[in-house]
Amino acid sequence: MANSTSQRPLGAQPIPSKLFRYIVIVLLVLTILVCLAVLITWLVIKPRRIVYTVEKASIKHYNLTKNQLNATFEFSIAASNPSSKISIYYDSIKASVKNMKYLETSKTTIASEVVGPFFQPHRNVTTLDLKLLAQNMPLSGSDYKDITHARTSEDIEIKVSLDARVRFKVAMLKSRKRTLHIRCYPLIVSFSRPKNFDPRNCTSER
Repeated sequence: MANSTSQRPLGAQPIPSKLFRYIVIVLLVLTILVCLAVLITWLVIKPRRIVYTVEKASIKHYNLTKNQLNATFEFSIAASNPSSKISIYYDSIKASVKNMKYLETSKTTIASEVVGPFFQPHRNVTTLDLKLLAQNMPLSGSDYKDITHARTSEDIEIKVSLDARVRFKVAMLKSRKRTLHIRCYPLIVSFSRPKNFDPRNCTSER
């Protein structure tokens, strides 16, 4: 008795192969749609970098005794948001000052301040008037020598750092919190001639 065998018609493909091809096509289409959505959103919003500029800087109430510093570092920093669609929530800003000469070796923050929350609308320039206090701040030997010499020469070279927790708003949508690192240096600040300060742009990165 002859054995009966079944043969698959020529050109037929296994079902798993068809399913795999279908999944690949769907994923490819979804990827293209997501890329188009991102591109269209970017073209509509046209995000632009926020510009931070130190416009004024001065030192007041300076006193250095036995390696302890007391002083008030005052800065006016303009935050320019040129975007026409994006607004910014600043939830907090940690501001600090370091001696620029020994920046690579010294980890000492010689003055600091925490700025409270505020909202910056689009196409807006907001000026931050900061007063960073040094109260009985102990200094390392290198910082003490350099600040003493700077007081004699009337100028000191410093770095201002701002670490801002921000959220971006577009229409009714808000982003998650992220940290914006703003660095302003070198700043040449005079002990006796604050009006001679040259404004300087800062760098920023997320």
